[in-house]
Amino acid sequence: MADIIPSINAPTFQEVQERIAKVEPFTVSGAEPYVSWCHLDVTDGVFSNHATWHDPADLLRLETKLNVEVHLMVEKPEDIIDQWLVKQIKRVILHLETLADPDAMIRKCRDTGVQISFAIKPDTSVSLLGPWLEKVDMIVLLRVQPGASGQQMQSEMLGEISYVRKACPGCIIEVDGGVTVDNAKRAVEAGASLLVAGAAIFSSHDIEKAVKELRNG
Repeated sequence: MADIIPSINAPTFQEVQERIAKVEPFTVSGAEPYVSWCHLDVTDGVFSNHATWHDPADLLRLETKLNVEVHLMVEKPEDIIDQWLVKQIKRVILHLETLADPDAMIRKCRDTGVQISFAIKPDTSVSLLGPWLEKVDMIVLLRVQPGASGQQMQSEMLGEISYVRKACPGCIIEVDGGVTVDNAKRAVEAGASLLVAGAAIFSSHDIEKAVKELRNG
């Protein structure tokens, strides 16, 4: 069983807010809230040919009970990182493929009390993560190409999750992209700690049921 994090992939901040509202945590019969984090996909149309909402100034008016992580799928995150280090953001995810100085990004996030995570795309070798496994708060394996929600997960993902888990038994591994009820359990068995899902949640008429099915495999 792994925690499920809803992925918010939207063209406008209004839609970002609407989707967050749909997955706000609540308690049923004394149970724990079924969602405690949300994942904001931010693409600039350069690193990915798909553009989403990407204006950090909007976050100043974001009100939510959820912990928020932002996934910066942008060409030059080092140029804009300061704008995203605001109190509404608890964790920043940066792509190793885009960083000139990963250590500087780790220091900057730590200095502002924001968790730092490094991600890689499906066509990037997982060996690139090696030097950073013990230095960051979380590793993110993006298993679809950066861009639109609803893509199918890359088939080789299980071996890559296992590779990272063996290399770093204590690491938090987040798997993002193409997560469905059909592959969630296998991803967890391979070593995933957290599963990020968008289409599998927001295409459902019963969000609570969708999250529970993903969590229970």
